[in-house]
Amino acid sequence: MIHFGDISKEEFLKEYWQKKPLFIKNAIPDFVSPLSPNELAGLSCEDEFESRIIKGSVIQNIWTLENGPFNELSFKNAPNNEWTLLVQGVDKHIQEIYELIDEFDFIPRWRFDDVMVSFASLGGSVGPHYDYYDVFLLQGHGKREWQISSIDCNPNNYVSNSPLRIMEKFEMETTWVAEPGDIVYIPPGIAHHGVSIDNECITLSIGYRSYSANEMLESLELTTHKHNNAYYVDPLWLDYGGSSEIPNSAIDKSKKLINNKDLPDTFFGCFVTKLDPLDEEKFNAIVAFENPVIIKESAAYNLHPLSRIAYQFINSELVLFINGNTLQINDICDDFIIDFCNTRKINVNNQNKPLALQLSTLSLLEETRP
Repeated sequence: MIHFGDISKEEFLKEYWQKKPLFIKNAIPDFVSPLSPNELAGLSCEDEFESRIIKGSVIQNIWTLENGPFNELSFKNAPNNEWTLLVQGVDKHIQEIYELIDEFDFIPRWRFDDVMVSFASLGGSVGPHYDYYDVFLLQGHGKREWQISSIDCNPNNYVSNSPLRIMEKFEMETTWVAEPGDIVYIPPGIAHHGVSIDNECITLSIGYRSYSANEMLESLELTTHKHNNAYYVDPLWLDYGGSSEIPNSAIDKSKKLINNKDLPDTFFGCFVTKLDPLDEEKFNAIVAFENPVIIKESAAYNLHPLSRIAYQFINSELVLFINGNTLQINDICDDFIIDFCNTRKINVNNQNKPLALQLSTLSLLEETRP
């Protein structure tokens, strides 16, 4: 689990989460990037990865964007400095990156989106920008300077005619230099500008989903509001039961966001576990083209990294959500289901084999390898 240095985890959740940025020195001691620059470049040449190369700097404010997949020539022709490679969703494919997410389970797992890994040459950057989601920026290799600002973070402050959302005016308020194992936490609406100050810089971005009011209204097939820019805000994460539990406080926040007290009981759980279009496409491809897992007794299975899972108590009854679906559970004790959700692992026996078969159909269970 992350070391918060001079503050406690509880203080981070109360004072910083979704409120203000924080530099956490040596958050993961002795951390070494699970991927080398060459390995990351190799991933960007594969079809299943969403990848980009960004070139430019704030000095000229001229930026270019290329989308992958790439090939060897893409990197042979790369300039010596001021370029960045970004590869999205690496946790869905690389086990060491996937396991890294456990370090962040003080935030509910259903809030998690993905891990993006970037390589930057000297001076490499994606420009000053702000987002609507939370992100932990974990330094994996080399050094990166982070400039932080809360000034002029609005849609009118973008460079015109640019393929990227880069702020035209950026007034730095704070500067940090991150080394391997350091983490920079950035809440929604805070501008950040990261620049590599080494020839080889790797940063892992552990991102959390943002939920807009209009996104929720669209999923309910209700009328959206053109000027409604409101986003879901988390409750205080101090008393939730496990990393996959959706507490009532989160449900209340969602109802308040869209001003609807009559949401279906299962709406929020289905909404937050629904796969995004790219992951859904990958999920369906696995279901269609790979042989289904044969569930065996006395075997252990893991939830596939693509799958999203959560649980909620509705009228004192446990409800399980998987990939936007609800699952009816009979004759299995709540503690067993809760443990599966929080650990994403299941040990199959005669009693729970029918449940494991259901789970495999909805979530792609994978047999644990010795």
